[in-house]
Amino acid sequence: MNMKNRIFFLLAFFSLIFSLEQTYAQTENRTLVVYFSESGNTCGIAERIHVLIPSDLVEIEMEHPYSDNYSTLLEQAELDLLNNARPPLRTHIENMNEYDTILLGYPNWYAILPMPVYTFLESYNFNGKRIIPFCSHGNGMMGETVSNICKTCPGADVCEALSVTYSGGGSLSDEIQAWLIRHNLIN
Repeated sequence: MNMKNRIFFLLAFFSLIFSLEQTYAQTENRTLVVYFSESGNTCGIAERIHVLIPSDLVEIEMEHPYSDNYSTLLEQAELDLLNNARPPLRTHIENMNEYDTILLGYPNWYAILPMPVYTFLESYNFNGKRIIPFCSHGNGMMGETVSNICKTCPGADVCEALSVTYSGGGSLSDEIQAWLIRHNLIN
């Protein structure tokens, strides 16, 4: 074996070892990517995150979904907000106690969490868990969504959120990777 082949072999070997270590570090604690999405923007972000980290992926689905008509959806969501409603969910996670880290995705509606996300958060005990939010919005930034999570889950460690305008842009993949690195979910 010549020197060039030896170097190539060693690089390949160390790359394999590093990737195994990275995967082990990520799977040591169970991670859940859970999201609520109406337009598909938040779903797309959740799927990108799920591809990058070993995790389970779950969509928060309502028993009686909002309308597909955007104007009607806005009316329904506003009515739920005004009534402080907690719409029933079709989504139930039986093994929530097994997750240590929850990446929670949602759109910013009226500068707060969508009411189905409140239903989800109030359905489980998040004490001692790490919640890492990601939010899609139409230039409304995060609004009060992170503080809403902190108030709803006072025993959780709510971490730095990822803010994405609409479905992101050309730099979204890099932004997601940098955000995951800051949270020690990838190296």
